[in-house]
Amino acid sequence: MHPSLFKTDHRPWPLPSQRWKWRQSWLDLAFLHYPVSIEEIKQLLPERITIDTFGGKAWIGLVPFRMSGVMKRPFPNIPFFSSFLELNLRTYVVVDGKPGVWFFSLDTNSYPFVIGGRGIYNLPYHFAKCSIRKKDDWFEFKSHRKEKDFNFQASYRSVGTEFYAKQNSFEHWSTERYCLYSSTRKGTLHRVEVHHEQWPLQRAEVNISTNDIIRSTGISVIDENPICHFSRGVNVISYGKERCQDSTGSSEELIQSLNHK
Repeated sequence: MHPSLFKTDHRPWPLPSQRWKWRQSWLDLAFLHYPVSIEEIKQLLPERITIDTFGGKAWIGLVPFRMSGVMKRPFPNIPFFSSFLELNLRTYVVVDGKPGVWFFSLDTNSYPFVIGGRGIYNLPYHFAKCSIRKKDDWFEFKSHRKEKDFNFQASYRSVGTEFYAKQNSFEHWSTERYCLYSSTRKGTLHRVEVHHEQWPLQRAEVNISTNDIIRSTGISVIDENPICHFSRGVNVISYGKERCQDSTGSSEELIQSLNHK
């Protein structure tokens, strides 16, 4: 049994009934969260998607990390294929009453996952030269997207005691997400369910030297100083892509129902 399945009672809804398809580990992550305009984000999303908010604001998350042990079930890991780096920019949404993640961009140094992510999952992957280096207790992450010369460079480290986020906290709202959404060119929405252990979190210190990734979307942040967290990582499984059903109820009703869970 996959190690992520030893604990499932923290999930907001039951595990999918079908067998999981992919396994992976997400490691040495920084979560950098910025408040942004709801109206600005709304213009970048398909109409059917409801923006999920916290504290009356929309948020974007910029997340650099390592991927390890990435492989489709039941095959073994493949050297130079199963491990790579990723930098994603995302926001938080609700579709059919299920809160999840919407990606604006995913930069990676893996050509296969750029091709597969775009072709199979309709995700906005970009190839980038990425590196991560640990110096003392700092992680130094660099990404250079040749396509439009977009760069990201930052150093981050954990601070303080590790903890698990409490219900209704910002940390829980922004990290405990168990599906992602994407759209085809024709506007068909899909969901991919994921499962992982609850995130072990710590506060983080972050020094950002260069950040073109948010600018690449045209999004303006309300506060240039992000809320920062670190995680040593989680083991993850993901399921097959499924088409979303037609939403029922207004955006306000969906958000209210989410906030009362």
